[in-house]
Amino acid sequence: MKRSYRGVIYLSLVLLLCIVCTQQVVNAFFYERYALTLLFAGLNVVLFPVALWLYRRERDTE
Repeated sequence: MKRSYRGVIYLSLVLLLCIVCTQQVVNAFFYERYALTLLFAGLNVVLFPVALWLYRRERDTE
C-alpha cells in the first residue's frame, strides 16, 4: 500500500480548495452576495466527489 507523492499532493490540494470554497460561501453569504454564494457552493459540491475519486484511486494502487 505505497502511496504516490503526486496523488497525496493532488488530494491535499483538492481538499484545500474545498476548505477555501466553504469559507468563501460563508463570507459571501454574510455580505449578502447570493450569486457568489451559489457559485462557490456549486464549486464545493463539484470538488467533493473529485476528492473521493482521488482518494479511492490512491487507496487501490499497489
